[in-house]
Parts: sequence; structure tokens; C-alpha cells
Amino acid sequence: ILLLFDAHKLDISDEFQEAVEKLKGHEDKIRCVLNKADQIDRQRLMRVYGALMWGMGKVLRTPEVLRVYIGSFWDEPLVHEELSALFQSEENDLLQDIRDLPRNSAVRKINELVKRARLAKVNAHIITYLKNQMPMMMGVKKKQDSLMADMGGVFRAVMKQDVLSPGDFPDINEFRKKLLEEDFTKFPKLNKKHLDNIEELLTVDIPRLMEQLPKQIFDRSAELPVSEGPNYEDEMYSEKPSTRGANNFIGRAGGGGGQPQVAIATAMPVPQLQAQNAKMAEDTTPPPAAPVVAAKPNPFAKPNPFAKPVVVDWPVNEFKKEYDVQFEACGPVDGKISGDAARGVLMELESDMDILFSIWELSDYDGDGELTNEEFALALYLCSLSKKGETIPTTLPANLVPPSAR
Repeated sequence: ILLLFDAHKLDISDEFQEAVEKLKGHEDKIRCVLNKADQIDRQRLMRVYGALMWGMGKVLRTPEVLRVYIGSFWDEPLVHEELSALFQSEENDLLQDIRDLPRNSAVRKINELVKRARLAKVNAHIITYLKNQMPMMMGVKKKQDSLMADMGGVFRAVMKQDVLSPGDFPDINEFRKKLLEEDFTKFPKLNKKHLDNIEELLTVDIPRLMEQLPKQIFDRSAELPVSEGPNYEDEMYSEKPSTRGANNFIGRAGGGGGQPQVAIATAMPVPQLQAQNAKMAEDTTPPPAAPVVAAKPNPFAKPNPFAKPVVVDWPVNEFKKEYDVQFEACGPVDGKISGDAARGVLMELESDMDILFSIWELSDYDGDGELTNEEFALALYLCSLSKKGETIPTTLPANLVPPSAR
């Protein structure tokens, strides 16, 4: 669900707010697009972005941060050209988000199934606990009223006794209301077989189901980097051939006044796209390069004691602090975490087992079956690249080698 705003018109009208409130329960599907952002400079754009996040937070009232894409999705020339790289990156992310819809829809349904299964499991344990607390003969009503009044204590006792996660428990007030007309002594006994079936579902069937999801929704192998020439991806998702790269998008979504807009996508026929790409390749063929004359070796060549060491930047450093927090949460021993400890974290970010296998092979640089904080950070970084649709390399590039291993 795309909600489009103009960067210079962020007013949320009463009608628009009422429409958004009707989307309650589907907040995870909503994406905001801040359009015509090229009309303001970088400093104002930062303020407008924050204002939109704040305004939508008041309307949606969700704990999760809303995803906002920034760009200029119309046919007018960019006012502030220095933002073109940012707009291109945001456009690529939004397109990837759209491509991932089939897979994300399946994952959402699986997550809902897991949530319901966990809730059923917790309910079974709570009902069993309440039944077991009831006396056989006298004081039945008094004991039931006592349990109802101390439902928080019941939840804590069940959580500790059966080792359950607090996030799987139902709302205590709603649960108490549903028990008002119930007789605890008539609750059925716990069926161990049913519990075993739920455990098998959560530990065996769901992971197997996740492995059957499509591995890659869109083939990105033929894409060109932004800096190497025209973005042919825009041509495929545009009403007409692109003239400005980052400024053409799925249809034209001008709009304004903070009202929702509709963007229409029509794909260019493949033969036409191939012919156009071939023509562009012919028109942009570079002239032959001048011959390179090899430098003569220095007869006095020795290591220079004053030479500065070559420092290779590590892209993971940008997210290292965040990754270190997750590393410490896994309980490292002697500065390393086991494969089992890392497995759960990595599977939350990437469900494709083949990709996870490749990521582990690249990240476990010393091959000891455990991950240091740098190796763990590298694994999370590679998972984030895979989630964006980028291809995981078969060998680790020099700039991704952990600094301590260089």
C-alpha cells in the first residue's frame, strides 16, 4: 500500500486520516513515498522527512518505524541535482520492495500461522494450569475467583513452569473477560499428542515450508550499476523510455496535498527493450584506449620504512555497533559464538538455506565453526545485501575481509 506525499505539502487532511485509519491491521503493508523531494535542499529534506515520520506516527500509532522512500517520481528536471544518487538508491529499494511482494506475502501468512500455533500452545498450558489449581470438593468458586483476580500471577507461573516466551501470551484483560462465564473444573485435560504436533509444526514443518519459498523473485544479474550508464530497469517499469534515469518511475505520480496517489505500471515489451539496449551499447562504445607503457623496475626497490600502510575500508563498520549488540546477545564464550547460537539470528534475516550456506562459508574466515564479532558482523552484513537482492559473491572481496584477518 503506497501513500504518496509531496515534499512541500505534508498536510494530512481529515479524509486522508480516516482512510488511513481504515487500514488498521495492515500497517506492515504500508509504505510512504515522499515525492518531488528534489525541490528542497538536503537540510530541509531532513526536516520534512522527520515531520512526515512524526505525522504518520500519530495516525498509525504502531511501535514499528514506518518506511519512507524519498524521490522525485515525475517528469520534471531535478532542481537539486546533488540528491540524484540518493533518489536513485531509494528508487531501487522501492522497486526491490515491490518485487519481493509475492515472497513477503507468503512469509506474512507463515508468520501468522506461527503466531496462532504459539498462542494455541500457550492457551493449552494456561487452561491446564487453571484446572489443576481447582479443589476437588469444597471452595471451588472461591478458588476460581482468586485465580481470576491474580491472572498476572497465573501467567508468570505458567511462563516459568513450561518455559514459554512472554510475547506468546494473550492480552491479560481480554483473556480474563473470556473466562468470566467458564467453569474451570470442566476444562478438558491437556492432550500431549496435540502439543507434540504443534512442536513438530514449529520446529520441522515451518522451516521446511520456508525452504520451499522462491529463492529469488527477480533476476538482477543483468542490471548495470547506477554509475555505469542508463538504468534500464527504469525503462521496464516506465510508461515511456526514460530520459532522466532517477526521475522516471512506475507511471507518473504527481499528486499533492498529502492525498494518496495511484501509480500504474506497464512493462516495455522484451524485444523492444533488447533492441533499445543494443542500440545504446553501439552508441556508447568507448574509443580504443591508448597503449600502456610498462614502467621500468626501480633498481633500488626496497620496502620504504616511511611508507604508510595501505588501509582498506571495511563497509561493515557502518553497522558494526548495531551488529555488536546482537553478538553480545548471543552469549559469546572467549570472544566467539557457536554455529547454533548464530543460526537463529541469521535465519531471521535470510530463509534461503543455499544462501545461508554461502554466507557462513564466507564469514567463518578461519574455518573453526565459530564466529568472532567481526565474522558475525560480516555474516549479518551479507544477509542484508542478500535481502536487498544483491548477489552474494563466491569468494570474499578484499574490502570485506575482517580487519583482524588482514
